[in-house]
Order: sequence, then C-alpha cells, then structure tokens
Amino acid sequence: MAASDSDPSAAAGGVTVGTSSPSSAPSSARLRESLAALSQGFDSGDTAASDAATNAVSDILDASAAAAAEAADIDDPARSDAAARAAEELLREVHAFLSSLTSSQQMAIDALSLVLPKPVAKLGALGGSCRAVAATIIKFFVANCSPRDMLSIFCEALDTPMELPNGLAYFVLLLNGLAEVLALIQRRHVQQVEVVLPAVLKVMHATVSECDEEHGKDAVDVFNAAVGIGNAIQEMCKAMVNRNKKDLCDILGLYSLQNIALVSRSKQQDILSACGPVVLQYARVIKFCGFTYLDLLTGNGVKVATDKLSKGEDADFADCFSFVMDGATLSVVWTFMYDDMTKYAGAELELALNEVQDNHTNKWEAITMLKYVLSSISYPWIIKSHSINLLLTLAQENHTEEMDHVDFTSCAPRTFATLKAIESVMMFAPEAVMRKKAFAALKKVISMVPSSQRFDILQALIKNSVSSSLTGILLDLVREEVVRESRRADEDCVASDGLQDHGESPHWASHALELVELILRPPEGGPPRLPDHNEQVLSALNLLRLIMIIDSRGSRLGRLLREETLQKVHSEWLIPLRPVVAGIQSENEKDDSEIANQIVCSLNPVQLVLYHCIELVEEKMKG
Repeated sequence: MAASDSDPSAAAGGVTVGTSSPSSAPSSARLRESLAALSQGFDSGDTAASDAATNAVSDILDASAAAAAEAADIDDPARSDAAARAAEELLREVHAFLSSLTSSQQMAIDALSLVLPKPVAKLGALGGSCRAVAATIIKFFVANCSPRDMLSIFCEALDTPMELPNGLAYFVLLLNGLAEVLALIQRRHVQQVEVVLPAVLKVMHATVSECDEEHGKDAVDVFNAAVGIGNAIQEMCKAMVNRNKKDLCDILGLYSLQNIALVSRSKQQDILSACGPVVLQYARVIKFCGFTYLDLLTGNGVKVATDKLSKGEDADFADCFSFVMDGATLSVVWTFMYDDMTKYAGAELELALNEVQDNHTNKWEAITMLKYVLSSISYPWIIKSHSINLLLTLAQENHTEEMDHVDFTSCAPRTFATLKAIESVMMFAPEAVMRKKAFAALKKVISMVPSSQRFDILQALIKNSVSSSLTGILLDLVREEVVRESRRADEDCVASDGLQDHGESPHWASHALELVELILRPPEGGPPRLPDHNEQVLSALNLLRLIMIIDSRGSRLGRLLREETLQKVHSEWLIPLRPVVAGIQSENEKDDSEIANQIVCSLNPVQLVLYHCIELVEEKMKG
C-alpha cells in the first residue's frame, strides 16, 4: 500500500521533527537508530534484526510513557512538561518514518502495527500536540494495514487496566481507531462485531466504575467514542441485505441499550447536560434497529433479541448485555427528563403509553420493568425520581374492578420485586418530596393488584420488611384494605338482602389477624422490641382495634373473633405487652434526658391504643 501523505508537523501545531529538547535527544537518537535498523532488516531479509529493532522501537515509546506517568505521579510540572515534549518528539519521529515508507515496505508497516498502537496511544493520552500526532499514526495503520488484523490489535490494546487521569484519553484514541477499522470490514460482519463489542463494553464498564465527577468530561469523551463504534456498525447494517442484517441490527440495538444503562450510571455534576446528548445518539440508533417504544416499555422486543442471542453459536456473547433491560426502561425515562429526547420522540411515546394503559398485560409488564432501575444503587436519584414519574403515568386510568379479572399469578413475583424496589426509594431518597411520590406509587401499584391476591402481596412485603417504620406504613395499608373490604362486604350484603351472610369470617380476617400476631408475638419469641419497633407495634394495635370495632358492629361478622381467638389475643398478644410498655415508660420517665423524653413521647400512643384494645377484648369476652 502507499504510505500516508499526512504531515506530522501540521498535526501537532507546526513543531518540526529534529527540534529536540536536551532530555529527549538520547531517546530520539536511539529511536532513529532502531527505525533505521528495522528498515535495513526488512530490506535485507534479516528477520532476527528486524524483530529486534521492532521491539526496540516499542520499548523506547513505552519507556517514554512510563517516564511521563512517573512525572505525573510525583506532581512535578517541570518534569511533566519535559516528558510531554520528549513524547511528542518521539511520536513525530515515528510518523516521519512511517510516511517515508513505500508500498514495497509493507512488511515493516505491518510489523510496527503489531506493537505500536498501545504505546502510541499512551503517549497520545498526554494531551496537546501528542494526541494529534498519535491519532495521525493510528489513522496511518488503519489506512495501510489489514482491517481484520487491526481489529484484533486494537481489541488487545483495549484490554488494559484503566490508569487515571490519562487512561481515558488512551481509550478514546483506540476506540476512534477501532471505529475507522470497522468501517473497512467487508465480510463476516456479525462475527467481527462479536469480537469487538466485549472489548468496548469492558472499557465502558471500567469508565463508569472508576471515574468520579472530577473526570466527568473525559468520561463523556469515552462515551462519545463508544457511540462512534455504534455508528460504524450502523453503517455496516445499511450495507447488508441478507438475514444477517437483522441479527446485526439486534446486536447493535442491545449494544446501545447496554451503553444507555452504563452512561446513566456515570458520576457527573449534571448528568442531564453531560450525558443527554450521548443518550440521544443511542436513541436514534435504537430506532434504526427497529425497537419501538412499546418494545422498550414492556421489554418484550428486547427479551426476544437477547433470547435469540443466547441461543446462538457464542452464547457467552450474550453475557455482555447484562443491563439491556435497565437500558430499555432508561431510554424511556430519559425521554421524560431530557428535552431533546422528548422532542425527538414526538408523539410516538405518547401513543405507546396509551397502548400500554389500554392493555392490562402490557401495563403490568411495563410497571415491573421499572424494578431494574429502582432497585439498583448505581443510578442517580434524578433518574430514579423520573422513573417514579413514569410509573405513576403507567398506573393512571386504573379501574380496580377490571383488574380483578386479570390473571395475576404469572406477574406476582415481578410485582413483588418492583414493590420492594419502590420501598427502597421510600426509605433512602434524600428528598421528602421524592419519598412521598414513591409512597404514592407504592399505594397505586398495590391497589392495582386483584383484590383476591392483594393481602398476599401485603403480607409478603411485611414479612420481608427490615424497617419498623416501613412495616408500620404497610400495616396501615392493610388497615385501609380491611376498611375497603369490610365496606364492600356490607354493600354486597345489603344488595342481596342478607342472603350472602352465612356467619362465616370474611376472607381478609385471617390474613389481618395473622399480621397482627406477627408483630405482637414475633416468631423469634418474646415481646416486640420496644422502643425500636414502636411504629410497627402501634400500627399492628390500630389494625387489631379496627378489627374488633368491625366485629362489634353486628351479628353478620359475629364469627370473626371466636372465643378461642379472643382468649389468644388477650392472653398471648396484649397482656404480655402491657408490663413491657409500662416498664419502659417508667424507666425513661425517671431520666430527664432528651432521648428519654423522645422515647416516652413515642410510647404514649402505643400505651393508649394497647389499653383500648385490652378493654375491647375484655368487653367482648364478657359479652
């Protein structure tokens, strides 16, 4: 192949080759000697000499990169500047040599392409003119070497631990080169992409996990370079016409969704302005790949693509896309929270939302998709807040009566996981407004569960709760459900002129009493842990009080609390609790500290409701 006509002095601001700083002169001289020996070795056919010279060139560049890194570590600006000047001069020497080679010296070009991309990118990561000259060298190799060989070389160079702060620029140079190579691939596109994407996504993972806000802008440069990889694959897809086009489009769509999830995890001072443009570029690619907003909301189209990929020849390749479900939901969330995404989506998202809201199966699928984002600790609160907004939008226009006829069995585990994820936002969100919004979402989703299984969901949530305040909130929801069910039973009884009354306990009674027992008589034995569990004990007592009030209204529910149940409630739940509460009250009343006063105040309502419950039970037993 013909050598590149690029001018290295133009690439680096006009500094000419041969203008050496004193500290760089020895390295430059050794580099020129090694390059000359390499050329002579290939011209004479001396393989041993050419191999030794090739390795010497690589070693010189590696040593220069190490010296620059050492200067940066000890925070010596003078040494850093000298190292950067030396690195620039070495890069210029390499570029000048490459530009002097002719097509008859292709073997020398190929030999250097095997060893130089990595040290050249390290030196280019120093910034300034070094980056421009390094990019020119990488472009030279892309233009003059086998695309398939360069693809493997770049992927190997990407498999390097990240070293901040210059490591990000190193990866950007290599990713840009890799994107240019992909554009030159002529056949076996799917197989080549399956080699490239694991290496690229590994870099994305490292960027997200190891970079903090200080490196935010440099991280976005990596994200944009990864977009360039996606754009190159998109051009591949446009040129294809056979069945492989669909396969490659599916892979490209999953790659884009995976990167949306990773970008959404990055630490930025303002993630909207920093990462919004990146996500928008991926949104365009996703649309090109054929994924609709309905696919993204329900996850169905994404699951079809991942299932097909996992059944392919390289099943391990599917492991690269572990966050695509997150990405599907996040692509919709970003459309809600980023204005340019909203404009790009136009009416398509609104039409998809209407379609989801009109189909109960789609609605449950869309709601449960949000568990991926809400349950993760990796996404910032602004994204979780907008995810709750999306959930509330999905749950609109809900008619509980209609939901009672939906087969809920299959989605019950996913719904439980989603509710647990919403609980985590309720518990840990930094702002009260967001916690209240999450609570509204929790209540809304629970109200959508068919009434026959609503108590089961609430019971599972309470049994798996690790917070007294959260357990108290859930018990209060149970109390609201008891009121609702009791009122419905009354209405049904009136409507049937009492014909439906058989004196049997309503179905919710055993569920509610079981939850009260769970709190007032813990499975691990002994009384409840007070004052740590004040909130859940108070809620349990209020629930018990409500049940006894309902039980006292008339003969229709007279079998709700049988004599043996009343005895158990009195002797096993309430009476053992009374001396515990009184003892803690008395002990803290003697202490005049602020903490003791807080404990007394928190126990006062517990004691009040406890005594009221005891009175109600004793009256019922006498009656």
